[in-house]
Amino acid sequence: MTRATLLENGLVVDGTGAPATVGDVLLQDGRITAVGPQLHGRLPAGLSPADVDRRDCTGLAIAPGFIDVHTHDDAVVLDAPGMFPKLSQGVTTVVTGNCGLSVAPYVTEEPAGALTLLGRSFRYPSLAAYAGAVEAAQPAVNVAPLIGHTTLRSACVADLSRAADPDELAAMCALLARCMEEGAIGLSSGLFYAEAMPAPASEVTELARVVARHAGVYATHLRSEMADILEAMHEAGDTAFAAGLPLVLSHHKCAGPANWGRTLETLPLIDRLAQRQNVAMDVYPYVAGSTVLREDLVDGIIDVMVSWSQPHPEMMGRMLASIAEEWGTTQREACVRLQPGGACYFQMDEDDVRRVIAHPRSMIGSDGLPHDRHPHPRLWGAFPRVLARYWRQEKLFSLEQAVHKMTGLSARNFRLHERGQIRAGWFADVVVFDPQRIRDVATYDQPLAQAEGVEMVFVNGALSFDAGHATPLRAGRLLRRPAL
Repeated sequence: MTRATLLENGLVVDGTGAPATVGDVLLQDGRITAVGPQLHGRLPAGLSPADVDRRDCTGLAIAPGFIDVHTHDDAVVLDAPGMFPKLSQGVTTVVTGNCGLSVAPYVTEEPAGALTLLGRSFRYPSLAAYAGAVEAAQPAVNVAPLIGHTTLRSACVADLSRAADPDELAAMCALLARCMEEGAIGLSSGLFYAEAMPAPASEVTELARVVARHAGVYATHLRSEMADILEAMHEAGDTAFAAGLPLVLSHHKCAGPANWGRTLETLPLIDRLAQRQNVAMDVYPYVAGSTVLREDLVDGIIDVMVSWSQPHPEMMGRMLASIAEEWGTTQREACVRLQPGGACYFQMDEDDVRRVIAHPRSMIGSDGLPHDRHPHPRLWGAFPRVLARYWRQEKLFSLEQAVHKMTGLSARNFRLHERGQIRAGWFADVVVFDPQRIRDVATYDQPLAQAEGVEMVFVNGALSFDAGHATPLRAGRLLRRPAL
């Protein structure tokens, strides 16, 4: 029985952004134990050649496992723990609980509004209860949980159309403190959504102060990504600064034709905010977003594709304009008739996407919705697309910079201990891919398509994906924030 894996003669892209080098990487007992040339001739004491599974990586890149910093995988890691859409892209860790939406701490059989994006009833009154469920499910990837502001409001606030009163806010803070003590990595908010929009900045700031006491992070889906985006960015910056927290701006974009080109304003603002506080952002490499069906997002100009509809499931995958024409209604009227449902909104400009993805503070997050019946292709293709389109084709950055955006930068911003680098002693989350062949295959018409070019994926040292197929090994863990 082999006790170690030796990845030989690959292009080691270590996740720091430093120049890649050709060499070997030795994995043993869930850790990276050595990095360098010709390791087979100098194995650690106690490890014989017969104990080592040698894998020739000539012509392939060896990189840290990709970290998907923006997911809504809270429930799917329990319901479909093989996590094949992520594993097949080279993803070894998912950050859950984004946009203010987490499955814990909240118990209800009938989630409403934006919480329906998580795709199931809510069963976990604490992060510890959720952690127990993750441990029992044994997902194939690591899970790093944020706690959602909307989830806290749903658990503690009697009327979501208003701000929390003092007693409700105290209850939210106490519940959040318990989750942080149980290992949550931080707080997220989704002030764009109706259930959270009534919350003033002061409410979020009080919660953020709880997170700061536990050395967590704050990620936010801004109150507006359209006309009022600059004001929303200032609000987020002030909230995190007042609390003393690192800030992550979720899926940064300028949405709607009237706002195309405004990354020329937003990115300099991020740089200015970064002079006084820690600021990062995540981005997905597509011009369409995806969320619930909302008539206020339908302007008759942008294309809208229905990803699911409860009353009209037969309209899944169709364009809203075509449905409205068939029904003899306006697009907004059709949108209302299709609700509850979800849609892809083609609301970004490609030049803005390029600027954001090339910015040195941007990380990659898929923002995929795994419970959509006809999901956005980012669920299956975001990470290979960054490499195929924006590195190899458009040359926006180097291979080393691309990998850094998906690994080392992500681990640093979310404080994921000893992950995100090919470094001796660190956890053996590793992806081996063909840099000339890796590409996304999923499209808006055919979104459930496996990416190409990922050869091997190791999660905590276990070979979890090999030659296009998942292995029986599922070695993911819940990643708790390190105790202070």
